[in-house]
Amino acid sequence: MFRLTLRNLLARKLRLVMSGLSIVLGVAFLSGVLVFSNGLSTTFDGIIYGSTPDGVVRAKDFAEFDAGYSGTPKNVVTPETIAELEELPEVDRADGDVAGFGMSLLASDGTLVGGTGAPTLAFNYHDGPNMDGGDILELDSGRWPESDQEIVLDTGAAENGEYELGDEVQLLAPYGEIEQTATLVGTAEFNGGGTAGATLLIFSTEGAQRLFLDGKDVFNRVSLTAAEGVSQEELRDAAAEVIPEDLEAVTGDKVADESEAAIGEFLGIIKIFLIVFAAIAVLVGGFIILNTFSILVAQRSRELALMRALGAARDQVTRSVLLEALVLSFLASTIGIGLGLLLSRGLASIFRAIGLDISSAALDLTVGTVVISYVVGVAVTMVAAYLPSRRAGRVAPVAAMRAEAPQAPAPLGRRAAIGGALLLVGAALVAWGVAGAPGPDAIWVGIGGVVWIITVAVISPIIGKPVLVGCRALFSRVFGAPGRLAGENALRDARRTGATASALMIGLALVSTIGVLAASMNKSIDDLVDEEFTADYLVQSVNFVPFSTSVGDDLADVNGVSVLSRQQYVGAKIDGETEFVAANDERFNDIYDLDVVEGTTDVQGAEAFVADEYADELGVGIGDPIELTFPGGKKLELEIVGIVKPSEVTAWVSFPLDQVEQAGLARQDTSISILLEDGADAETVKNDLDDAASDVPIVAVYDKEEFSDSIRDQVNQLLYMIYGLLALAIIIAVFGIVNTLGLSVIERTREVGLLRAIGMSRSRLRRMITLESVAIALLGAVLGLGLGLVVGVSLRETLKEDLSSLALPFTQLVVFLAIAVVVGVLAAVVPSIRASRMNVLEAIAEE
Repeated sequence: MFRLTLRNLLARKLRLVMSGLSIVLGVAFLSGVLVFSNGLSTTFDGIIYGSTPDGVVRAKDFAEFDAGYSGTPKNVVTPETIAELEELPEVDRADGDVAGFGMSLLASDGTLVGGTGAPTLAFNYHDGPNMDGGDILELDSGRWPESDQEIVLDTGAAENGEYELGDEVQLLAPYGEIEQTATLVGTAEFNGGGTAGATLLIFSTEGAQRLFLDGKDVFNRVSLTAAEGVSQEELRDAAAEVIPEDLEAVTGDKVADESEAAIGEFLGIIKIFLIVFAAIAVLVGGFIILNTFSILVAQRSRELALMRALGAARDQVTRSVLLEALVLSFLASTIGIGLGLLLSRGLASIFRAIGLDISSAALDLTVGTVVISYVVGVAVTMVAAYLPSRRAGRVAPVAAMRAEAPQAPAPLGRRAAIGGALLLVGAALVAWGVAGAPGPDAIWVGIGGVVWIITVAVISPIIGKPVLVGCRALFSRVFGAPGRLAGENALRDARRTGATASALMIGLALVSTIGVLAASMNKSIDDLVDEEFTADYLVQSVNFVPFSTSVGDDLADVNGVSVLSRQQYVGAKIDGETEFVAANDERFNDIYDLDVVEGTTDVQGAEAFVADEYADELGVGIGDPIELTFPGGKKLELEIVGIVKPSEVTAWVSFPLDQVEQAGLARQDTSISILLEDGADAETVKNDLDDAASDVPIVAVYDKEEFSDSIRDQVNQLLYMIYGLLALAIIIAVFGIVNTLGLSVIERTREVGLLRAIGMSRSRLRRMITLESVAIALLGAVLGLGLGLVVGVSLRETLKEDLSSLALPFTQLVVFLAIAVVVGVLAAVVPSIRASRMNVLEAIAEE
């Protein structure tokens, strides 16, 4: 039986290749995602552990990355403290660190380098080791900076900025004199991990102190190296005895854990995001495999019946089909794993374009990736082949003696009843989610949507019949006899047509759902900006970091500016949790009119106003104190004098801007709002504002429309990435249509020969098969787009607090429908050409 199975596979090489394509593509994407995810983890682990020393002395009460929200804290470590640390017997060496947040690198042509994805990291150089005893930085070319006017860049930044050794590098400082330059003397990378897309600006200690600490001989962190035989805990405890109260000593392991936690949340989202699309690709492939084996079993009914007549038991026939599936899945999974390695590099290129650079050296197959890919590829194929294999075992031996065609398929009544019940279950889940079920409402709608998608895929032969009847009528009217025959062929085996269309339906249902959410998000953004942002112009950084107050000084001098209000977002701990809070100047209320629930938004001194939702969460009200803790243990105890409705123009907690320096933080601006004088020419003032900010390319001046566009661009960037990943599922579906049509042509060889014999030309035959393919694609498109529309609207309803406006992407839906027609035409190219080239006499003689 085993030899017979292998002979059947090898005897039908074309079917073997066509059947295996869906498995190859599904496993390739899964394998590629796993390789890429492992490369992400490897890259960041290398950076984190390769750049972390045995111990760290830093600002009190703030974990790694927390202080970055607030800029550079003013609490410092003096050389005397570092000398005391070095004298400890537990300390081998203590190196002062100077790090600055918000520095930007300009290319030689004045454009921004980096900053839109991974961060720009600015710090001083020293040769202190990491916790493994190796170098933290690795020099690629040149030398390390020695004077306060020299700089080392990471290799990627130097290339992107078109800088060579000896060039003057253009920089933008986060405060003070904003335009800076330094001579490039070297290029470097993190040892063991590249930079993951981050831009490295490495200065001498004197240079970093000049830029970030007003030129004072102080530091804002200390890297500790343990003496031989001293544990990290012993090092920490010894350092804690000699440092000031506003500093804390922590182990290198704790710093690494904090870094992993901060980055891990971001990486986890990316991994889940990609795994979801891998699962979609595998699911679509599973439907195609099921359809393929169903067709193959139907075509081989006489062959299988003959095996039964010769003495093969039902179980043997079933095992024979499953064995074919096993061999096919193993071969296809092997190819898919190899293709996945190439695909992982394609994913790396996509993410590199948005600022997340993963080294190709980190993208490699692991044992776990190979095992998971094989298990999924083989398991999905075997599950999909199980029902056709059972059907094969039930073929009656007497069927081998029949000359006529196999019996008509069984009625679809039971499938319709079960499908109808499942649709009601899905509707109940969706309704429950929309009404407010326990837990996240969107999860219930999502589960209901999945139930709907799978159910519609199964009962598509029933609910899709009106679409096929409509296609037959349309094709008959437009294309005559070939069109009518194409419609009849699509209707002849509704199970096959529906199963083939289901793969495309799944992809387009997801595309349609995402389209509704994206359109609603863009509409919500427009409505929100129009309603809440009452300023004539908004000034913000294009890389979402604070900028020097000198920008606002220049803008305030522009003729036609009536009111200029500054705002600085900072990170603060409230009840132990880090939150963004807003410091607003005294002109804030001249521009924005918040919805006041109680009290006032006119805050002065140690006062604050709070959003009502957050006040309820904290259990506070008018007159109650609220304590904000900043890096270094600095605290602000503010009195709540106002409760407001949440607004996008300020944070949940807002207090006076003059309190920022009281919190021990450097003054910067995060946002500037501008009102024009009455009668001022808006276009002229806008041009003057642009000119005033032109020397600082990280800052942009937006009117309302431009501000909406800038936010929508970010949404659309993510949307295009999602569409690109979903395109793989659609490509797999295209191969499914090609596969079905190809097998259908083989099945109808004699019929095709008879059509040619009675006068149908090759071109009309190709047109007939193409129209049949278009009918299948239109069935998948109509079902998918309609279902996605319903799921998308339901999801938007559960997210209406964030997506306040509903918008339906009708233009996109029409485009997707047109794409489905194109998909149908392309999928029919090979099968139609093959059919038209058949020898008429040989085709008629085919049994």
